[in-house]
Amino acid sequence: MNTSQIGLLAGLILGAAGAIGGFSAVVVALAVGVLGLVVGRVLDGDLDLGELLGRGRDK
Repeated sequence: MNTSQIGLLAGLILGAAGAIGGFSAVVVALAVGVLGLVVGRVLDGDLDLGELLGRGRDK
């Protein structure tokens, strides 16, 4: 497992634990899972937030 997968798994577990029942639990778990995936990708170096925010390394 790489850092992205661990981040996604941790986010999904925390989202599921923090949400209580119903459709909102699914939405919260999905949102926190995506957040965990993004953080994992940033830590792996696969995703550069500077490029996404318009601040490339070339400047």
